[in-house]
Amino acid sequence: MMRILTVTDIRELIQVVGMENFFKRIIAALEEDFGRWNEFILSPRHGTYYPQGVIELMHCADQQLYAFKYVNGYPGNPLKGKLNVVAIGLLSDADNGYPLMLSEMTLLTAFRTAAAGVLAAKYLAREDAKSLAIIGAGAQAEFQVLAFAGFFQLEEVRFFDTDPQAMVKFSRNLAGQEFRLIPCGSIVEAVRYADIVITATAAKKRQSLFEFEDISPGTYIHAMGGDCPGKTELSAEFLKQVKLVVEYKPQSLVEGEVQQCAADLIYAELWELVCKNKPGRQNSQEITLFDSVGFALEDYSILRVVYELAKEYQLGTESYLIPELNDPKNLFGLLNL
Repeated sequence: MMRILTVTDIRELIQVVGMENFFKRIIAALEEDFGRWNEFILSPRHGTYYPQGVIELMHCADQQLYAFKYVNGYPGNPLKGKLNVVAIGLLSDADNGYPLMLSEMTLLTAFRTAAAGVLAAKYLAREDAKSLAIIGAGAQAEFQVLAFAGFFQLEEVRFFDTDPQAMVKFSRNLAGQEFRLIPCGSIVEAVRYADIVITATAAKKRQSLFEFEDISPGTYIHAMGGDCPGKTELSAEFLKQVKLVVEYKPQSLVEGEVQQCAADLIYAELWELVCKNKPGRQNSQEITLFDSVGFALEDYSILRVVYELAKEYQLGTESYLIPELNDPKNLFGLLNL
């Protein structure tokens, strides 16, 4: 039998474990898995592109587990009352190829994307970071902020979105947090003097959200909104002036901010920082940028965490989606015709 986890099950899991503890589990798993990078079978995701969006398959495996995710990216969906990103994922036993768990991954993708940004920040942001700015207050925004707030002693969060209703939603969802929420009238107002900047816009186009002179020395930037060919949030000139870290070069050079650049502009892949092959932030003044497009290893990490927790707390439904046979050569006999 395999375990099936719905949106309701994931909500219950978060309630049982607690959001802050859940983020800590994910970040720890990500650091562990990036730290054993060479044990994985890795490849860029496969994308099928349409004028209105993209549908992608992302897979990653080691010798114990195989994981894949089906995910879309349709920036116009919110105008139709649908999510920009929806996903489902599957975890399998690599020893026999049998699926272990089928799970919703729309929520989990938001969690793991935020957690990956925090993991990179552990190596690239200043330890004393206290202010965060987020550009884009859509479906991913609250996850991003709460993940960073669990790792840094944030005192204020400044935010901007071209959609005033998204800003209202963001304020409502984060009301009562210990940090101050400061709505801003422009991107530049939000990012100026911020220690951490998150770019989380959805528009599928080339953008230059802000210029190098708009940010302060020592800023860490989590650029997670540019995640497909033709979609960027910062200019090529901007990228030349920062320390650039990516998840996986073969994928990032096609989909990330660095699609605008030569590969030699990239300082490191994240695993190289985790494994101490290269230093992360080297002084308090340098500006660092994590060009995060979302990589299948991150889905592997969160799926294995969720599978462990689901078994521990007896969550989800056991289902016979795979035939159970006394004679594995007699599949036809299952029909009893």
